[in-house]
Amino acid sequence: MMKRILVGDIGGTKTRLALAEGEGAAVALTEVREYPSPHYATLEAVLEEYMTQVDSPVEGIALGVAGPVARQRAQVTNLPWVVEGAVLRQHFGVECVLLNDLEAVAWGLPALNGDELFSLQEGVSGEGNRAVIAAGTGLGEAGIHWDGTRFYPFATEGGHTSFSPRTERELALWRFLQARHGHVSWERVVSGMALPELHEFLRAYEHSSPPLWLQAALAEGSVGAVLAQAAVEATDPLCVELMHWFVCLYGAEAGNLALKVMSRGGVYVGGGIAPKILPLLRQPGFLESFVDKGRMRPLLEAMPVQVIVTDRVALYGLALAARSPRIC
Repeated sequence: MMKRILVGDIGGTKTRLALAEGEGAAVALTEVREYPSPHYATLEAVLEEYMTQVDSPVEGIALGVAGPVARQRAQVTNLPWVVEGAVLRQHFGVECVLLNDLEAVAWGLPALNGDELFSLQEGVSGEGNRAVIAAGTGLGEAGIHWDGTRFYPFATEGGHTSFSPRTERELALWRFLQARHGHVSWERVVSGMALPELHEFLRAYEHSSPPLWLQAALAEGSVGAVLAQAAVEATDPLCVELMHWFVCLYGAEAGNLALKVMSRGGVYVGGGIAPKILPLLRQPGFLESFVDKGRMRPLLEAMPVQVIVTDRVALYGLALAARSPRIC
């Protein structure tokens, strides 16, 4: 029987915590709660508040952190938090495991049921490596090595590799972003944090001004969410064009990752954005960009592609990883 552990998905926008128990590939989550990450000075403060609220003893802590993890220490990429397993162990008096957040997602795939996945491309079902790509606040990527018997998830920082323009408009976007940021990574064009600048660039490129109602909505709400909603509901033509372009860029980088990992076993699209824009992902743009790799097109057409539509997969993965001899 799995011990009761505290699991946490630590992101730049929000931190999701829960208590996890179960056996085999099954994971039962209780007391699932969310906290706005930027509102807290440290992760310890979030964990302390959660433990006070749930008032339930735990036998361990497992955390997925949005950033590279080395020797059980991580600097969260889009937050001023340094997370150290040894410090948390001493502070809370229980064992603590840190994983990269996308590695945690990769660990969680066996716990998913059919209702938590949506197939974009059936491909050819078979064994092989797998890949996970997830646009949220930033862009995360991970791989899963198949050795013929078992799967071995591993973290990457592929979202920070260099963006490669494919068209004249994308080259203009690269110049726009390079003038501001120097290095232009894929995270600068495929993530929640990228959407405001993509919108700004496209308005200038198309010589278009946002309608007054959209200006008001952008001023009052989350810019990325407002833009995505306007595209899904088709209430602003340029937002429709913007999000179509966004999903094409998303598909292009998913295809890049699939080739690098040789993910014959499937590509999984996760993160907070994908479920919200599923109607857009189902349109041809994502998959056409995914397979548009010249001579490698048949290889990519044979790869299953699925969207993870639950926001709990990283929590599942942390629960499963915490009891694995490969981790602990």
